[in-house]
Amino acid sequence: MGLVELFILAVGLSMDAFAVSVCKGLAMPKISVRKTVIVGLWFGGFQALMPVLGYLLGVQFQDKITSVDHWIAFVLLGIIGVNMIREACSGECESEDDSLDIRTMFLLAVATSIDALAVGITFAFLKVQIVAAVLFIGVTTFIISALGVKIGNVFGTKYKAKAEFAGGLILVLLGFKILLEHLGAF
Repeated sequence: MGLVELFILAVGLSMDAFAVSVCKGLAMPKISVRKTVIVGLWFGGFQALMPVLGYLLGVQFQDKITSVDHWIAFVLLGIIGVNMIREACSGECESEDDSLDIRTMFLLAVATSIDALAVGITFAFLKVQIVAAVLFIGVTTFIISALGVKIGNVFGTKYKAKAEFAGGLILVLLGFKILLEHLGAF
């Protein structure tokens, strides 16, 4: 997986966190650098941690399912992407309060990074350099989440659904690309 593909994947994965960050920013009467960094660290941290856990799971089963790994990547990315598109079309904010307490942020960070766990499983099959990949995904998500808080505070939810839809579409298209590459179409 090249740098461009990794960047596109990182942006796609961060769209759930962006959507929740927009909702957090919308609910905050006044944002601060501290609040923005807290949101970015929770979401960026979990977007980096979950692919590692998925990778470790995938490595355990790699030898047993190498012949169908591209189908697994295609199905997982497709399911995640379609789910993100469905959520974008529903138009609801997942979190409309400005609480940044540990319990709230932990639950939101886990909920927005489950897709990254599945992507981590595909990383094991694709032989991705996991440390560089997860650092890249984490930093990208941190930046996008921090921007989401600011955008939510300034503009409201105007861009939330569009961003989540785009993220879902990106993941579906990456799934197709992986499948087509392994089937010899590229």
